[in-house]
Amino acid sequence: MVGGTDSVWGVAPSITLVARLAASAADARRGVIRLHPEVIDALGLRSWDAVTLTGARVTTGLVAPSDGPPGQATLDDVTLSNAGLTDGAAVVVAPARVEPARRVLLTGSRLARAALTPETVRLALVGKVVTGGDAVSLLPQDVEPAPGLDAPAARQRVAGALGSAWTTELLTVAAVEPAGAVAVRPSTVVGWEGGVTTGAPPVEAPVPAPGMARSAPVVADAPAEPTLPVDDLVGNTEAARRLVEWLELTLDRPELLTRLGGTARLGVLVVGPEGVGKLTLARSTAAAVGATTVELAAPSVAALEAGTASQRVREVVGGARASAAAGTRTVLVVTDVEALLPAASPPPLATVVLDALRAAVATPGLVLVATTAAPESVDPRLRAPDLVDRELGLALPDLRTRAELLRRLLATVPLADGADLKAVAERAPGFVAADLVAVRREAAVQAALRHPARGSGGDGEPQIGQQDLLDAVGSVRPISMSSSDTLQTGGVTLDQVGDMAEVKQALTESVLWPLQYPDSFARLGVAAPRGVLVYGPPGCGKTFLLRALAGTGQLNVFSVKGAELLDKYVGESERAVRELFRKAADAAPALVFLDEVDALAPRRGQSSDSGVADRVVAALLTELDGAEPRRDVIVVGATNRPELIDSALLRPGRLERLVYVPPPDAAARAEILRAASRHTPLAADVDLDALAAELEGYSAADCTAVLREAALTAMRESLEASEVTGAHIAAARSAVPASLDPVQLAELQAYADRRPA
Repeated sequence: MVGGTDSVWGVAPSITLVARLAASAADARRGVIRLHPEVIDALGLRSWDAVTLTGARVTTGLVAPSDGPPGQATLDDVTLSNAGLTDGAAVVVAPARVEPARRVLLTGSRLARAALTPETVRLALVGKVVTGGDAVSLLPQDVEPAPGLDAPAARQRVAGALGSAWTTELLTVAAVEPAGAVAVRPSTVVGWEGGVTTGAPPVEAPVPAPGMARSAPVVADAPAEPTLPVDDLVGNTEAARRLVEWLELTLDRPELLTRLGGTARLGVLVVGPEGVGKLTLARSTAAAVGATTVELAAPSVAALEAGTASQRVREVVGGARASAAAGTRTVLVVTDVEALLPAASPPPLATVVLDALRAAVATPGLVLVATTAAPESVDPRLRAPDLVDRELGLALPDLRTRAELLRRLLATVPLADGADLKAVAERAPGFVAADLVAVRREAAVQAALRHPARGSGGDGEPQIGQQDLLDAVGSVRPISMSSSDTLQTGGVTLDQVGDMAEVKQALTESVLWPLQYPDSFARLGVAAPRGVLVYGPPGCGKTFLLRALAGTGQLNVFSVKGAELLDKYVGESERAVRELFRKAADAAPALVFLDEVDALAPRRGQSSDSGVADRVVAALLTELDGAEPRRDVIVVGATNRPELIDSALLRPGRLERLVYVPPPDAAARAEILRAASRHTPLAADVDLDALAAELEGYSAADCTAVLREAALTAMRESLEASEVTGAHIAAARSAVPASLDPVQLAELQAYADRRPA
């Protein structure tokens, strides 16, 4: 029974208890609050009455007896969060007045809104007590089933719609009527905020005039985003105009195509990096020709159980075909199509999807537009002549496009005088439109935090400054780099690398110049270097040099150790190589750093791994200078054993520039010691130049290790030590031997003499 105690109390009593997180799976996420029976009696309640919990915020739940101590209230994780509490915090418990809910509006993930009907949501929530702003799970309240609750049916319907994710899915209560705590009943109107509700059919959008945006998003009931004019698609204008031409020809003049021997059908695959604006392009071009847009989000459908997913695809495609049959020009947009039609091991559902799309393309007045960021991962059957026979590529924004995108995004934002958007765009290589939107949002946060609060005596209008934008670029991780390991530069630049002037100059010419000055290479009619091999003894700073190089050039860097790309399954290693270079191309200008490249590309024909290494070398060679050259992507390999690398990788056009990083001489060792001791207090008797002269045969890593061991020696003598003395240095020298092998050094020097840079 819910809410039957308020008539007993003129003023509701309350008790302060310690909140504890429930360990019982039976109560998990069901809004059950376990109290000691004596506490329940003291509050004048009975089991399954409602109580109010007051922590950082106020929420409600159903009380049940507990075997725990009287001083604590046991809550599930969702209820604990709803009350703004942590385990062990104080919570005020009091009887609650609960009214039957007339109306409950919810928000949730795109998957939940797409898969769950309001009737299914209501069935899962019957018997639960909720307040506005609460998170609520879809687990039915079957610990003590409420009247009208069919718990098995609720579980079955929710699991069938969401698949295995249904037990963890959370919804948010956006609004309740009446205000306050309410109990969901079988008669409650339940629905999505801004969408459909129980007992109400979906609202059909009016048919707009030609040239106006029309949208009928079938998967999500949220209001459609504003459609941009084709001319406002910065960087994608030409591609949009071409798609508009195709749409007009197919939808407006099908008889012309038929008379010329063609077919009045159109299927287009729009390819481009994530966040570049593929869906926006499809919506804008459809609006430009006055067509209705029906959208199918492939990842959301692919997450469903196979039977439910098949039904969902048929419903969406059927709705699009019905719209076209009624005389409305329709564009069916399937986003991220590789989720439903994967190239590797396509599921049986793929055949159903292909049949449905084939029927859609064959429907007069209906056009199919599919989008993907990974064209190599799409089932090749989609590209059949009777399905998708055209492809449209969207390029990554270049410097000029990024600057224009920033200008458009910040047109209505108060900018400080002197804000240089081109300079900001230069610091954002590989950023797409979605990334630049995130930059604007982060810059707004930075500016807002800097602006004084109202009433604090500050004056002036808030503005976004140049530094806000630059800080935002540094804090936003571009989409193209979101799933990749990157080389952390730590703010190091080549100016902070001591000595090695020739090595730094060679790397600058081979890596930075091709990316920063492509016009100079084009003007002189020569191709820029494609790759560099950096080799030298271990511990001499090859990786550090690459970090400094990336920090100097403000590059997107993809870092991978050679062995990480090797896989025991046939074809997986080659796929990993292709995926690495595809991501680098999406994030261009970019640098691909292959550490321990000798493990990735050994000499062919000499391995005993069933040819895996040979196939990887072939894939790497293809990516370096194959039929699809990678522009604005430089490859840098690092190794201690250059003689083990396949010779085909080292010819011109591949890793053509060889840069030898020799062991440090006395002057270089002195620079290394000074850099390593920058934050270490040294006694007056420590002479770093003299120490460097004595460390013959020590690598850069060895020199750093000597100083670290000296500091540890000082700490062993006294944890209160404030400086490192010459005695500590001497003791550390005896504990840290030189690691450079004279034989290996001689071999590397001989190799360098035979293969000059």
